Amino acid sequence: MVAVVFGARGNVGRHVADGLLAAGEQVRAVSRTPAAGPTPKCDAVTADLERPETLPAALDGADKMFLYGMLDPQRPYDIDKVAASATTAGIRQVVLLSSVAVLDPDADHPVPRLNRTIEQAIQRSGMDWTFLRPGTFATNTRTWWAESIRTDNVVRLPYPLAQSAPVHEKDIAALAVTALTEPGHSHQAYTIYGAESLTLQRQVEHIGEALGRRIRIEHVSHEQAHAEVGRTMHPVVAEAIVSQWAAANGVPVPTSAIAAKITGTPAHTYAQWAVDHSDDFR
Repeated sequence: MVAVVFGARGNVGRHVADGLLAAGEQVRAVSRTPAAGPTPKCDAVTADLERPETLPAALDGADKMFLYGMLDPQRPYDIDKVAASATTAGIRQVVLLSSVAVLDPDADHPVPRLNRTIEQAIQRSGMDWTFLRPGTFATNTRTWWAESIRTDNVVRLPYPLAQSAPVHEKDIAALAVTALTEPGHSHQAYTIYGAESLTLQRQVEHIGEALGRRIRIEHVSHEQAHAEVGRTMHPVVAEAIVSQWAAANGVPVPTSAIAAKITGTPAHTYAQWAVDHSDDFR
């Protein structure tokens, strides 16, 4: 049978596809736009969760899938139509990349609200499900800081001593692969934090160490940071991020060992992530 990977060229999805291939699975790699070149060992398919009419061909003959939740508030998809297409095609198992934000009962901005809606629809669908709920993605720091590091060798921060526990995308993907290939993960929801709580300043230092140079930190106001982050993210998400930094200023945040516990492989550190992505900051 076939494992369908939506967002197969994304930060997490590409590692899910690679991991499933390494595990001996037949993989159908689904992306919104056609691949620029051949995809070795993968059946590459063009389909879009926002266009349900494209899904039957992507799901035909498959029995499990990796699905991403709400990544962009401006690009939600109709989860009821997606779930109906999956069950009609015979999908029996789904691993969903959700968000830790769904655990906040008072949060009413788009990220937790839409991801809760997606989780609930999948629970109603009758498919076996596993929810992955990561906190801060390490790749977010690339989104926030790469341009200013490349152009000015600076990171502008309102709260340099704010802490977070960034999660390497490879650890999220490894959990997804394990859930899709090994028993015991049906109807489980895994909250995923990084293995260490680091200040934003220390994260910038790790990037500098990977580049072999010191990166300057410039202190800015909360409002300036909101505008800076809002250049690359939805304004509602940007405000949530900067407010999260304010709340974590000088305060250690939760960490977890769930990736190591489930996969049997130690979680990646942020320093490792910085080395993996050093070219993104050059």
